[in-house]
Amino acid sequence: MSEKLRFKNDDGNALAARLDRPEGQSPCAFALFAHCFTCSKDLQAVGAISRALTRRGIAVLRFDFTGLGDSEGDFADTNFSSDVEDLIAAADYLADHYEAPRILVGHSLGGAAVLQATRRLDSVQAVSTIGAPYDPEHVTQHLQDAVADIKEKGEARVRLAGRTFTIRKQFLDDLAATKMEDTIQSLDRALLIFHSPVDRTVGVDNAAKIFQAAKHPKSFVSLDNANHLLTDRSDAEYLGVVLGAWAKKYVDPSRSEPEPLDEDVVTRTGNGYRTEIQAGSHSLVGDEPEDVGGDDDGPTPYGFLLSALGSCTGMTLRMYADRKEWPLDEAIVRLSHDKVHADDCDHCETEQGKVDRVKREIEVQGPLSDDQRERLLEIANKCPVHRTLHGEVDVQSSLRSPEGSDEN
Repeated sequence: MSEKLRFKNDDGNALAARLDRPEGQSPCAFALFAHCFTCSKDLQAVGAISRALTRRGIAVLRFDFTGLGDSEGDFADTNFSSDVEDLIAAADYLADHYEAPRILVGHSLGGAAVLQATRRLDSVQAVSTIGAPYDPEHVTQHLQDAVADIKEKGEARVRLAGRTFTIRKQFLDDLAATKMEDTIQSLDRALLIFHSPVDRTVGVDNAAKIFQAAKHPKSFVSLDNANHLLTDRSDAEYLGVVLGAWAKKYVDPSRSEPEPLDEDVVTRTGNGYRTEIQAGSHSLVGDEPEDVGGDDDGPTPYGFLLSALGSCTGMTLRMYADRKEWPLDEAIVRLSHDKVHADDCDHCETEQGKVDRVKREIEVQGPLSDDQRERLLEIANKCPVHRTLHGEVDVQSSLRSPEGSDEN
């Protein structure tokens, strides 16, 4: 669930934002994401990380800083301090309209900005940086020969990430005046640092300095071969999964009770085969193997079908054995699926074409008698999913108007 928003900063500029929320449940917490220098909220990596967090029940507000992306204002008038003020404005907007953010995430210079903003946000419990510089003045290394012109003439046109920006002297002065050591030492929040050892934009030594300056609880996760912008989607998704699991530790679990879904399951499939699945309060991912055009990020639809049958079988055996007080230690169910010609199935009613065949091998462990084992096999065939697969299923399909459309 994603919603476009706009809110104003202290200068009156309307900043463009996107709020991503978990499907079918109330968020257990709200996170605020600060993008990298001259980037935007729509960077592929930002979207992938945001989706990973929403699967953990965490809503994410990502926005464009002043003069970037779809936000109003002149980038030339901004600096590091104004970015921090934009973050505070975003946090205030969340607090006024939804809930104050309890998690801050910042990428590159945005990472330094969230560290700076945290001391002014009492609601924040956890902070994470991604490829962040220890000293914001690190940015000047990427301005190349323009620094001399900026100091002499007051401003210069600089080409960054394929685009041209006007950088003024006040930007450099603000970076030079910002000192992070005291800020990091007094952070007093849980901190998770992500950094790639091969990051050529912001060296990994910056992560070491942040880690050394910070007090516990603090953690570091290496992004191995990832580049600074996390252009490989798998790197961003891995980061999001780890970040989500870590952040949940610092979120009050009593507030993570899901709202009831109108539907039992909701799925969402985008451009590829990768499918987000929300089953009650549980977030899953389905996909297809790489050899058929997928990314193999999750089980196939038939993988989920076999999983449903296998888990239902195991649960049914456990319930029955417990009720009978039989010594069942563990039930292991192995399943496979294929399609066979109807001619090869002696007991199938279908006479032509192919039929689906599911092979299910059940292993029951424990000091059970032979009669008990045979009875458990009979019970396995009575599990609800097994009965559904063998019974008549009425699937009723209808079209639903897209959210936000004027269709009736």
